[in-house]
Amino acid sequence: MFAFPVVCLLARLPRLPIVQGASYGFLAPVFAILSLPKWQCPDAEALTLMTQDEKDSIWLSRMNEIQGCLIVASFFQVLIGISGLVGFILRFIGPLAIVPTISLIGLSLFRVSAGFASKEWWTAILTIVLITVFSQYLRYVDVPCIGYTRGVGFKRLTLPIFKLFPVILSITIVWLLCAILTASGALPDNPTAHGYWSRTDTKLEVLNTAPWFRFPYPFQWGLPTVSTAGVIGLLAGFMSSIVESVGDYYACARLAGAPPPPSHAINRGMFMEGLGCMIDGVWGSASGTTSYSENIGAIGITKVGSRRVIQVAAVVMMLFGTIGKFGALFVTIPEPIIGGMFCVVFGMVTAIGLSNLQFVDLNSTRNLFILGFSIIFGLVLPTWLGEHNDVIKTGNKALNQIITVLCSTSMFVGGVTGFVLDNTVPGTLAERGLLQWRKQLVVEGDTEDRTNGSTYDFPFGMNLVRKVSCFRYVPICPTFSGRLYSNLLPQILRKSNSQAGNARQQPTECSPPPAESSCENRESSHTG
Repeated sequence: MFAFPVVCLLARLPRLPIVQGASYGFLAPVFAILSLPKWQCPDAEALTLMTQDEKDSIWLSRMNEIQGCLIVASFFQVLIGISGLVGFILRFIGPLAIVPTISLIGLSLFRVSAGFASKEWWTAILTIVLITVFSQYLRYVDVPCIGYTRGVGFKRLTLPIFKLFPVILSITIVWLLCAILTASGALPDNPTAHGYWSRTDTKLEVLNTAPWFRFPYPFQWGLPTVSTAGVIGLLAGFMSSIVESVGDYYACARLAGAPPPPSHAINRGMFMEGLGCMIDGVWGSASGTTSYSENIGAIGITKVGSRRVIQVAAVVMMLFGTIGKFGALFVTIPEPIIGGMFCVVFGMVTAIGLSNLQFVDLNSTRNLFILGFSIIFGLVLPTWLGEHNDVIKTGNKALNQIITVLCSTSMFVGGVTGFVLDNTVPGTLAERGLLQWRKQLVVEGDTEDRTNGSTYDFPFGMNLVRKVSCFRYVPICPTFSGRLYSNLLPQILRKSNSQAGNARQQPTECSPPPAESSCENRESSHTG
C-alpha cells in the first residue's frame, strides 16, 4: 500500500492528474507463474507437520519470485517509454488485438470470483445487488449535504454519492451487516456450517497481531529471485498496461480540459509507469501498477482535474500505509463480499475491452472470425495447460517453463492471436477500425502544437532544456521533435496499406469506396 501512492507522485511528471494503482492485468500472469509444478502447495497433511517458519518460507519464496520478475520485466516498459516506441507500436495494434487482450483479463479470472463467492452465495449476491442498485439505478440521485465556503459560510449542497462510491458503499454496508450478525451470534462458528464464511472474525488474529505502526522498506520479504519464464510471462501484463494507459492519457486530458497530450508526454508517462512498477517490486508488491480509468471517470463527474489533489491524496495514502492496524482491518472483510465485488469488477473489465469494438466493422466476417477465435482460443489453451502443466517437453527445462507460462496466460494467447491475424489477414484500415482508432490514440505524423507545450512541460528546469539542442532527440523531453522514426514509419505504413489495398481490390467497376464496399457485400453474400 505504501509503494502505490509513491507511484502516484511519480506519475505527475506526464503533467496529468493520473492515479496509479494495482492492475488486474498482472493477476493472470502471476497465477500462471504460480501454477508451475515447483510452486505447487503442500497438501493439508504436510502442512500440519510444518513449523511456522517452514510455512512462512513457502509464501516468502513465492513473493521473492514475483518481486524479482516484476523488477526485471518493468525494464521493458521503461525502455518502451524512453525510446519513444509507444506511438510506433500502437500503429500496428488495433482494436481486434486490444479487445481479446483486455477482455480476457476479466473472463480468465471468473474462477477467482467463483471461489470467493461460492463460500456464501447470499452474502455475495447481496453485495452484487447493492453495487448494481447504487451504480445503475441511483447514479443520478444526489444526496443532500452541508458544505462550507469562506465568505459565504455553511450552505446546502448535493453530491452524487451513489455515482462516486457505489463499490465502497456496498462493501461497507454488507461488511457492517456481517459484523452485526457475527456479534449477535446469528452466524455459526463451525467452519463446516452454512454461513460461517460470512463472519468477520475468521481472520481477526491478523488484526490483533498487526503492529500499530509499520514502515515498509525495500526487499522486506528477502532478496528477490528471477526466472526467465516469470519475466516473459509478466510482459503480457505490461503490454496490456501500456495500451490501457495511452487511452487513459487522452481521456484524462479531454475531461480535465487540457490539450491532447503530445508524444513526449505519452513517452514520459510510459517511462514513469515502468519506473513505478520497478519501485513496486523493490518494495515487495506482487502486482504492477497502471493508470486507473475509474479515476478518470471521477474527474468527469466531479470536474476536479487538479494535479495538486492527486499529490495530496498520495501523501495521505502514504501516511495510512504506515499504520499496520489500518491495513489489517481490511483483511477482516469476509471473502464472499470480495467474491461479489469481483463479479462486478471483472465484468466491467471485460466490458471495457469489448467497448473497443465500436471502431470495428462487425458486419465483416473477417473481423468476426478474428474476434471469436482469439477469445475462445485465449480461454481453451490456458485451461488445457492448467490441467496438463507438464505436457510441454522441449528438452530444456527453462524453455518448458517459458512456453508454459506464456500459453497459460489468457490475455497473452488471445492478444497475440488477435494481433497476428489482424495484421496478416487482408483487410482495409476502415474495416479493421484503425482509422478511428488512430484518431483517438495517436497524434498522426507525431506533429504537435507547440503553443500548448507549456501544459506538458517539466515543472522546473525548462530554461535549461530549451537551451540544450540535443534534448530535441530525447523522446521524454518536452522539446522532443517527434522525428525519431519519421523516416522508417511512413515506409512501413505505405507498404502495409498498399498490400491491404491490393488484397482487397476486386475486378469490378466499383471504384469509389462506397461502391467497393457494396460490391464486397454482394460478393460476400453470394459466397455465403
